[in-house]
Amino acid sequence: MRILHLLNHTKRLNGNVHAAVDLACAQVKLGHNVAVASGGGDFDTLLAANGVETMCIGHERRTTALLSSLVSLKRLVRAWRPDVIHCHMMTSALLAWPMCKMAGIPLVTTVHNEFQKSAVLMGLGNRVIAVSEAVRSSMEKRGIPKARLCVVLNGTIGSARFEGKDRTPRCLDSPAIIFVGGLHPRKGLPDLFAAFDTVHKKAPAARLYIVGDGPHRDEYTKSVSAMSCAKAVIFMGAQDDPFPFLLGAAVFVLPSHADPAPLVLSEAREAGCAIVATKVDGIPQLLEQGKAGILVPAHDPAALSAAVCSLIENPEILQKWRKMSQYNVEYLRIDRVARETLGVYAAASSQIRGGRPGFA
Repeated sequence: MRILHLLNHTKRLNGNVHAAVDLACAQVKLGHNVAVASGGGDFDTLLAANGVETMCIGHERRTTALLSSLVSLKRLVRAWRPDVIHCHMMTSALLAWPMCKMAGIPLVTTVHNEFQKSAVLMGLGNRVIAVSEAVRSSMEKRGIPKARLCVVLNGTIGSARFEGKDRTPRCLDSPAIIFVGGLHPRKGLPDLFAAFDTVHKKAPAARLYIVGDGPHRDEYTKSVSAMSCAKAVIFMGAQDDPFPFLLGAAVFVLPSHADPAPLVLSEAREAGCAIVATKVDGIPQLLEQGKAGILVPAHDPAALSAAVCSLIENPEILQKWRKMSQYNVEYLRIDRVARETLGVYAAASSQIRGGRPGFA
């Protein structure tokens, strides 16, 4: 099969890019011809090294730029002749939709961030992949027909992004509690800081490591500086590979207010962390409904601190939950994601009848 992925860019900025890159590389390993057309970025070298062709299609949201991108995409589709186009972002879907209509090519879209109002545009696809059951339910409520919605749960284990990387655990002060992600309000970091302030009073040796960056970093560092736990909170900034930090930590905490299907949970489970996370969106599904991690309510620092304390104050409970993180963890492999996605392509292709019309 000839598969063309379309996305805004390939920069190391957000999870939907990571998911698309992982998927493209895994599909090549399954024997398919795969290309990624985007505005380019950090992952182009990795894609090429894994046999994925890369092409430049701009996604700038200006009328003249979009018209130019449409012309470029038309030329690409005529020359490369994909069997399916898979879009991972809203602008990509808008660009691909008329091309797919004209060429009779199935269009598949993936909804990575359903909390964005514009996510409804992903309904342009013949099949719409939701990255968790929660996302599927949300998109159905927003008007996308149930028959066109499919769930392919995110997974990262075995992805090309991690091949050949150093897997030596980072030396972190123990007990080490870690958060990995963007410093955005929806990640609930103020709740984590408030919870850790309570944890630190009970366990002064505890340390909280914040791995990631974002527009609210200065705000968060300032608020933490006024807390009694300030010296025990370490902002590590963005890291090219956070996995060694996860390997060096005992507890991973994700206090999100909204999170469709965070890839970092797959990584934290692979690393063997005990996990505490909020019961929102796709998080329970990624944690096997609480079998692979402790689920707490969102917006509840008290519940968060109680869960973390139960782990770091009792080694037996900590080891139990580290072991439980491995429950059914093989389901989070990228090859499973790739195979299920190929099944979605087949369903989308069956919807397109009568061959491909030529371009006008």
